[in-house]
Amino acid sequence: MPTLKPGTLIPTDEEDADITAAALSDPDALPLTEAEWKDVKPLLRVGGRPKAEVTKERITIRLSPDVLAVFKATGKGWQSRIDAALKEWVQEHHCH
Repeated sequence: MPTLKPGTLIPTDEEDADITAAALSDPDALPLTEAEWKDVKPLLRVGGRPKAEVTKERITIRLSPDVLAVFKATGKGWQSRIDAALKEWVQEHHCH
């Protein structure tokens, strides 16, 4: 059993039975039957957004503070704009 936070109240067996009885009497909160449980599909969260068709390589780069400030000031997507600026430079200088 996991460690509980200080002050956590554990119901007595009698209180637990009362809670269970109240839940079972609520038609909007009936427990699933065994047949219904067999149809339950687990929710899987597979980290983050879907993989892009063209992925980028993660690197570390040191930029001048003034250059970085200008790009960050343009808002969300500033890293993509730096990438676009570098691509444009590569095309203009015929670096393939």
